[in-house]
Amino acid sequence: MSTNPSGIVPRWEWRTFGEHFGNAHARLAALEADTVRESDEVYFLSMNSDASVKLRDGVMDVKQLQQVDAEGLELWLPVMKAAFPMSADDVASVLSTLCVTVVPRARDRYTLEQFESELVRPSEDLLAVPVHKRRTHYLVDECMVELTDIRVDGVASRTLALESPDPAVVTATLWAFGLRDRRNVSVARGIKALVGFGAQRYAVIDVGTNSVKFHVAERRADGELRTMVDRAEITRLGEGLDESGRLAAEPIRRTVAAIDAMVEEAHREGVVAVAAVGTAGLRVAPNGADLVDAVRAQTGVSSEVISGEEEGQLAYLAATTSLPGARGSLVVFDSGGGSTQFSFGHGSQVEERFSLDVGAVRIAERFRLAGAVSEDELKAALAGVAAELGRLDSRPVPDAVVGMGGTMTNLAAVSHGLERYDPDIVQGTVLDLAEIDRQIELYRSRSAEQRAEIAGLQPARAEVILAGACIVRTILTTLRHESVTVSDRGLRHGVLVERFGQ
Repeated sequence: MSTNPSGIVPRWEWRTFGEHFGNAHARLAALEADTVRESDEVYFLSMNSDASVKLRDGVMDVKQLQQVDAEGLELWLPVMKAAFPMSADDVASVLSTLCVTVVPRARDRYTLEQFESELVRPSEDLLAVPVHKRRTHYLVDECMVELTDIRVDGVASRTLALESPDPAVVTATLWAFGLRDRRNVSVARGIKALVGFGAQRYAVIDVGTNSVKFHVAERRADGELRTMVDRAEITRLGEGLDESGRLAAEPIRRTVAAIDAMVEEAHREGVVAVAAVGTAGLRVAPNGADLVDAVRAQTGVSSEVISGEEEGQLAYLAATTSLPGARGSLVVFDSGGGSTQFSFGHGSQVEERFSLDVGAVRIAERFRLAGAVSEDELKAALAGVAAELGRLDSRPVPDAVVGMGGTMTNLAAVSHGLERYDPDIVQGTVLDLAEIDRQIELYRSRSAEQRAEIAGLQPARAEVILAGACIVRTILTTLRHESVTVSDRGLRHGVLVERFGQ
């Protein structure tokens, strides 16, 4: 094998793909480029490895990932530069780096055509991709910066790379460019994402007390999770649970039927795995196993009933990965039909989490909030919710509060007057107390039928939206915070990231 020449120092790298790179464009526009080069290359991609294996100027150039530091920077080491025809030993080393089975040595040496036709094309795990590059190099505060325009299979993109033997130099430049919240994506992963090589689909089914949420996402080679399907069906699994203490037969039947249809849809979407989780309704009902068993018998999918603490942890994960601007002390709550999960943390780290048995379905049934109510009845409901949320009393005022779940997304959609739900508009919406109070009054004075006509409100939530809004308002006032940021993401997204995101 023609190995890395002695004296070559491995470099720490950080790279992102996209069209716009924030402050980096302005910084680089003020500098004179060191070099500008164009090249036609061939990348050899593997389903099993993200090693950098490319052909440039007739030379096979191979780099291997050595280490990933706490900041997510990657240390890459050049391990080969070899010209064709290549020795059988060098070919075997390349295939080993790409983590594919090394074929018997049919030849002592391989030409490029023989390497591609005999080893690459017959393999389902390998793909040869021609790539055109225009690379512009800069030096920014001792950090090597490469801005590259690339074209892959007719698709144009751009990538920005920061490199240095010193990781502190790369990190400092990353912060100066305002790119710290972006994912580090190596060249191989980025190209695989552009051509759709190695993408896989996964489904998550979240069985809640009021609704069943269904999410299908495609995990691209660069690690991005792209939503393919995201919907919910109101099945009211917890209907009558607060009064009887058990799940009733008809809500179980409705919920099983909804899950069955979702599993069938997941298979049509070509998913490789389905994860189903159950929350408050299944936790508290002594006959929750009846639904779990019925779902398994009908669909073959096993539903995991998760604890309130785990639910809170997953909700926090969903919020912090989808709202990278969330910083400082943070409270994330996910309010469902039967319970509300709270996670207290700082940045991405959870410090405390717990679940309280206060949800929109329970509060609506207990205080009869399904239709129009008097101001006195509303005050009694708010007082009742406050009593249930006593565990939030006397806590330090957080820097930010993030809310998720059906109540939150409906409140946001109503605030925007959305005739058709748009997750991109809802995501990141900030609702202050004045807007929440406006909506509480809107629902308090209307019947369920009248509420269902309000733009932005999902009709199936008309009976529980007032209860949900009361819960949200009481959370904010108890935490002494003036507003809440809405996350369109939820438990299903947290499950997706935790189980299928790597």
